[in-house]
Amino acid sequence: MITDSASGKATAGYPKGSEGLLRSLQQQNERPGTTHYVVVDKYGNAASVTSTIETGFGSRVMVGGFLLNNELTDFSFVPDRNGRLIANRVQGGKRPRSSMAPTVVLKEGKPFLITGSPGGSRIISYVARTILNVLDWGLDPQAAINSGHIVNRNGVTELEEGTDAINLKEGLESLGHKVKIRNLNSGLHSILFAQDGTLIGAADPRREGLVMGE
Repeated sequence: MITDSASGKATAGYPKGSEGLLRSLQQQNERPGTTHYVVVDKYGNAASVTSTIETGFGSRVMVGGFLLNNELTDFSFVPDRNGRLIANRVQGGKRPRSSMAPTVVLKEGKPFLITGSPGGSRIISYVARTILNVLDWGLDPQAAINSGHIVNRNGVTELEEGTDAINLKEGLESLGHKVKIRNLNSGLHSILFAQDGTLIGAADPRREGLVMGE
């Protein structure tokens, strides 16, 4: 439903027969330590890869020259709250919750745009905004990445400091949004498959990264 004011925080529902009745609020901290890259080889194979070992050195344990990840921190640190089980509790056979969103956009069954980003729970917003900038606004990949971030994780609306996004603050507040100006440090990388067969790459200036090709 379209409204002319902020909807506020959305609460989770409890569909009939779902496990939702056993779920409680999340109890865990967010930590940095993610990287992302996109690549296309000479055969046209495309990959969008988001990888993390959770924090700078993962679990701080090295085996065979590789640092082991610390992905248990993506589970809830406590199994229950107020007598209700937390859905993201540590349990055998489960995968940890993650917002990583490596994306391949297809056009007529072929790759058109590949993109993704590090950034914790803000990744989804970073990636979605970049895709919309390319598909709906017709921006080239670099302009799509460079534009200011607007993020809402079901609460405060965050606008990226030092960008044109902050010009939206007054208008959003008039609609009922609680707005914060913050450093939104994405690390987007994208490749667009142009109609003439060329590849157009873009790397986020907010972090390390560059575009290379042969």
